[in-house]
Amino acid sequence: MHADIDTVRNIIEKAKKEGRIYLNEIESKKIVAAYNIPVVKVDVARDVDEAIEKAKEIGFPVVLKIFSPDILHKSDVGGVKVNLKNEEELRKAYEEIMNNVKSRVPNARIEGVVVQEFAPDGLEVIIGGLFDQFFGPVIMFGLGGIWVELLKDVTFRLAPIDEREADEMIKEIKGYKLLTGYRGAEPVDIEEIKKALVNVGKLLYENQEIKELDLNPIMTYRNGIKVVDARIILKGE
Repeated sequence: MHADIDTVRNIIEKAKKEGRIYLNEIESKKIVAAYNIPVVKVDVARDVDEAIEKAKEIGFPVVLKIFSPDILHKSDVGGVKVNLKNEEELRKAYEEIMNNVKSRVPNARIEGVVVQEFAPDGLEVIIGGLFDQFFGPVIMFGLGGIWVELLKDVTFRLAPIDEREADEMIKEIKGYKLLTGYRGAEPVDIEEIKKALVNVGKLLYENQEIKELDLNPIMTYRNGIKVVDARIILKGE
């Protein structure tokens, strides 16, 4: 499948015209999805009733997150609620999020809430990217969660990459055995991780205005993967 280049260019050009380098969560996820990388379903709602409508369209359980250009780390201000199983839980979560944000970041502009498909727990991996002034676009892969924070268990390549290089990247990390089903754990879908790495490499190479890209966490399962969070920063002028 070919990438939906028009969607990507429109999002990037709109941000540049508005003088923004930080793409919002919806924009970032649309770009990732345009390159055929599996992403959780996501939408924006302006109020609680619209959030319930969107949740029904996406399908419960859902995640609710504050949508604000002034809040980068949503969890730190109590702006995230996960695994909401029905309308009643969503209404309660919406109220709690709004109260948390108004008390902790009173001057933040609130544009609504993000309603997102809930991805069940899986083995977390991370795919990242950056534009290096000497080498150009660079892609990174590693285990997500505490592994990337504590052990810095990551590997790098110049983008774009092919399937062979993606395979090498996956096998290079110290935690590779965890992906193959270590000590009775279920193995994950390595073929889908490979495809995602190749497609992220293309995304970085074909859109060199991207300064940083961070897909973390990506939940991996026996069959398939899901990007849960995506962050894209463009180069400044």
